[in-house]
Amino acid sequence: MDHTPPPITIAAARTLTPTEGRNSAEVFRDGDLEVRMAVQSTRGPQVPHDRDEVYFVARGSGRYRVGDTVTDIGPGDLLFAAAHAPHGFEDFSDDFAVWVVFYGPQK
Repeated sequence: MDHTPPPITIAAARTLTPTEGRNSAEVFRDGDLEVRMAVQSTRGPQVPHDRDEVYFVARGSGRYRVGDTVTDIGPGDLLFAAAHAPHGFEDFSDDFAVWVVFYGPQK
């Protein structure tokens, strides 16, 4: 990226249109870094991704599952999913939203 994008609020990111076939909207992309906003994420297991992924819970609450481990989550929590790890969200509130960050090469 040859410039610094302006800050984006959670409220503004929540209004972005999800990418076709995905439950999240692209906020910006630069090389191996992709930042997205997911509102009402996929319930239950996702198809494992081929890149490492970090989530920041922006609002709401729920449960995050990686393999057989389930953790209660809420605003401000940082979550990690290694490439190819089965993971997903369960029992999340109606206002649930997460920042999604994919980074690094495909594995």
